[in-house]
Amino acid sequence: MEEPQQTVTNLPRPASASQPPRTQLDGPVGETIFDVRNVSIWYGAFKAVTDVSLAIHENEITAFIGSSGSGKTTVLRSFNRMNDLVPGARVDGEMNYRGQALYGGGVSPTAVRRRIGMVFQKPNPFPKSIYDNVAYGPRINGERNKAKLNEIVERSLRQAALWDEVKNRLNTSGLSLSGGQAQRLCIARTIAVEPDVVLMDEPASALDPIATGKIEDLMRELKSQYTIIIVTHNMQQATRVSDRTAFFSVLTEGDSDTRTGVLVEYGPTEQIFQDPTDPRTQAYVTGRMG
Repeated sequence: MEEPQQTVTNLPRPASASQPPRTQLDGPVGETIFDVRNVSIWYGAFKAVTDVSLAIHENEITAFIGSSGSGKTTVLRSFNRMNDLVPGARVDGEMNYRGQALYGGGVSPTAVRRRIGMVFQKPNPFPKSIYDNVAYGPRINGERNKAKLNEIVERSLRQAALWDEVKNRLNTSGLSLSGGQAQRLCIARTIAVEPDVVLMDEPASALDPIATGKIEDLMRELKSQYTIIIVTHNMQQATRVSDRTAFFSVLTEGDSDTRTGVLVEYGPTEQIFQDPTDPRTQAYVTGRMG
């Protein structure tokens, strides 16, 4: 008999989200959420990323840093299979999520994205009310009970540190919010479906310093409940919020002009910025290499 196809929804749910933030970083401190081994990512004939291996741990913030074109966002998008939406994209190597092959046969990309949410660089509220922005995902997942939706909306907005600012105008358009508020609304929308992991692609790059500070404070608060991976060009931001940092760089292959992204070094953030082992990392974090 043919074995039944696996789906991400069959995976064990994570442990209670009420765990305290992790503090020890001498080694792996939580369950391995993503185990990436020798992964290369292609767009047609172009190899955007080559031979990436790393492990992402539970209830930590992991920062991806590096120059433009080094593959940070490409790797980030591979965790929730957003690259599947790009014609000709493919992933070689092993990418496991809680022990299951993320790109295995029978795994639904839609189910993956329910468990692994994403916040984009530019705030993108839907042209709906603040309430309907947050309730959108739970409704798509079948929730129709008004009292339950009210509870989800309030909880999500509180978790996103936005409730007190919008609780008296939930029926106004999400497009009416400031940039920082809109990005926190997008975070509330993402966590309303109770994902396991939240991916953030330059979540504060379009925001002013005050709004950026609020987003960073929010990330630190949310890591007790979610595993967070961020891409950032702001090295100070990486040092402020992340537990671990991965430095990516661009490699020119052989004698050709073919360029590809590579993972140079990965470890506790303090080590990466204060005592890196690779001279390329040292050059980047000290500003000698762009």
